[in-house]
Amino acid sequence: MDQKSLSEYLKSKEKEVLNMNKAELLKELKKTEAQKSLLKKELHALEKEIHDHQQATKRIQSELQKYKRLPYIVCTISEILKVKDVVGAKNITNTYQVDAAGNENNDELIVVKAMSRLTYMLPNSGLIKPGILKVGDLVAMSRDGLKLVELLPSEYDPRVKVMELINQPNQQFCDIGGLDDQIQEMIEAVVYPITHKEYFEAFRVDPPKGVLMYGPPGTGKTLLARALASNGKCTFLKLSGTALLQRYVGEGAKMVREAFRLAKEKAPTVLFIDEIDAIGSKRHNSDYGSDHEVHRTMLELLTQMDGFKVNENIRVIAATNRPDVLDPALTRSGRFDRKVELPLPNEKARIQIMQIYAQKMNVSRNVNFEELARCTDDFNGAQCKAVVTEAGMIALRENKVQITHEHFLAAILELPKTNDGFQLFYVSLDDLTKLKCSSSDDFDENASDYQNQELLLHLPQINHLFGIT
Repeated sequence: MDQKSLSEYLKSKEKEVLNMNKAELLKELKKTEAQKSLLKKELHALEKEIHDHQQATKRIQSELQKYKRLPYIVCTISEILKVKDVVGAKNITNTYQVDAAGNENNDELIVVKAMSRLTYMLPNSGLIKPGILKVGDLVAMSRDGLKLVELLPSEYDPRVKVMELINQPNQQFCDIGGLDDQIQEMIEAVVYPITHKEYFEAFRVDPPKGVLMYGPPGTGKTLLARALASNGKCTFLKLSGTALLQRYVGEGAKMVREAFRLAKEKAPTVLFIDEIDAIGSKRHNSDYGSDHEVHRTMLELLTQMDGFKVNENIRVIAATNRPDVLDPALTRSGRFDRKVELPLPNEKARIQIMQIYAQKMNVSRNVNFEELARCTDDFNGAQCKAVVTEAGMIALRENKVQITHEHFLAAILELPKTNDGFQLFYVSLDDLTKLKCSSSDDFDENASDYQNQELLLHLPQINHLFGIT
């Protein structure tokens, strides 16, 4: 009743009372007193009911706190049985009559296996919402009442958790120099099956499950794998072949299983296995138990690769420096279908690599990357990056505001050399005055072949900068 209606009711009641005689007023008063007494009794009953509910709530909360008191027993759901399928189950389910929501839940029995190798059969899902449990889930069970308390996150091997897991790598293809053909091959094998799955389904083409990258160290295998995961918006999970070699029997195979299970949960995923030759070498007869464990780990990897479908958005990329030692069972079609070679960068590729890393630095305009590329023959991509980094360190050491061409030449001298202690440099005649050589024997006799435009200079390895001004 709103305020206006109440006001009208009181006015009408006031008129009735004014028109009543004494006897009618006494009768109305007794009636009102009776209604008041009845309302008091109802109010008292409601207050008692509220008090009882509050006491029951406190008791239930106390019970819940007892169940939720640590420590818990960590269990795994072994089976979920229907009561109608279990003989004599009706007598068992009388133990617990209600579930977490307060509703009767005697339709299923939960069989759990504890870490202590004990197995328990529980009448219901306890404090966990019914219907969400499935076989293999990890749950917490109270010690006092043996009641399920909480659904725990999936368990993974701690060594798998510490492996490199990046949800969205930030590397891009523009950060890679000199591998245009290899990038295109990898995109077709790894990225397109994830981003354009409908095209493969329309043509009924099964994309490769795995790709093997091989080549000398420092040619960008890991960087390319990260860029593929970034381009496909995938999770990047990196494993090391040496990390899969464990002391105890079965530990390496377990890590492989956990890694693939984590990859499926985080799909789409690029699973990168570096140095796969550590576990994938050719099998041979051996009396050493360590060799048998390596073979078991490799067989588990083969089983896992055969066990997932091509449409599960998981792509396995392996990298090795020794493709000749890999087992044929690992490299056959159906596992690592595509093999991509990443060779040492040529002169053009070395120019691109050094320019990519130098563009983020304060580099002088007089830097001739073509000349630097000719000076770094047989350098891999990592060494080219090291040249740029070392040039910046030398400039900082000299308190310069820019990195000059001479700093890059000095950086090349600082790196480990090849060619039996000598490094080849191509210098122009204009820059020849900037170099001081220890003897005239340092010049090649065939310098005239460069038609007086450039000289081929052999600089011996030294630990200090000589003659660079």
